[in-house]
Amino acid sequence: MNDRAPRYSGVIPPVVTPLTEDGGIDRASLERLVGHLLDAGVTGLFVLGSSGETAYLTPDRQDEAVRIVTATAGGQVPVVVGAIETTTDRAVERGRAVTQLGADAVVATAPFYTRTDAAETERHFRQVAAALDLPLLAYDVPVCVHSKLDPDMLLALAADGVLAGVKDSSGDDGSFRRLALGARELPGFSVLTGHELVVDAMMLCGADGVVPGLGNVDPHGYVRLHEASLRGDWAAAKAEQDRLVALFDIVRAARPGTASATAAGLGAFKTALTLLGVIATNAVSAPMRRLDESETEAIAGCLERAGLAGVASGS
Repeated sequence: MNDRAPRYSGVIPPVVTPLTEDGGIDRASLERLVGHLLDAGVTGLFVLGSSGETAYLTPDRQDEAVRIVTATAGGQVPVVVGAIETTTDRAVERGRAVTQLGADAVVATAPFYTRTDAAETERHFRQVAAALDLPLLAYDVPVCVHSKLDPDMLLALAADGVLAGVKDSSGDDGSFRRLALGARELPGFSVLTGHELVVDAMMLCGADGVVPGLGNVDPHGYVRLHEASLRGDWAAAKAEQDRLVALFDIVRAARPGTASATAAGLGAFKTALTLLGVIATNAVSAPMRRLDESETEAIAGCLERAGLAGVASGS
């Protein structure tokens, strides 16, 4: 590994948002989940990302989730919070709101729904950063916003002090490598992969850390993976990654044709956390459906094979 000193590094799970049966925020479960993650040694928490169901939550519920996480974390690790909105003014408004709620940094995507070109996307990040008093990270997630963030643009924004980092969930490993190479000249800029099945490879490429949805379920595994990578123990990193890839089969438990990819993934994470005793229910936001008994049994089998059966923490 190199001598870079990025502001954000290590394992920063995108925290799922436990819900009550009526769709409200389950405070007690969210507090236990934060404890579960902190006990594992994570280095940050990402609130109101895709795994946090940010697009489904009302502003009031978004605010409540941020309040609970920041209060529970108590400054032990940075809390970065999504201001994931369609356009610049809306992102600024959300960014200012989460600043008041105790966020340590803000995460924004490219504009979406609107038809936006590369110049407008760059202007968007510059204007959001200028309007906020917190560091800004870019979230590259083209499957959701339907545009890919160009590595050259991201590096230029970083060099200008606009961006403190990027979470790359694009699945474009060539683009990620270009980003990591360019970041060698930007020692404070954080390059974080959201590609949770190839973290060992991305660390070898120069990633500073990982933002893994599966890290809600097995944060200890991702911490071990990251630490092995830092030691240069690539055999241990590969072994841990291989085990996590097998665990990720929980997202395949939902019966085909009955749940979206989002519902299958979020439902699997929440169901696993319920089985582990971390959260109370696997309820998800409408119009998604929760996973049923047979799907839960499949997830229990994956947990057992991964060595997680009967494990509960954060209580």
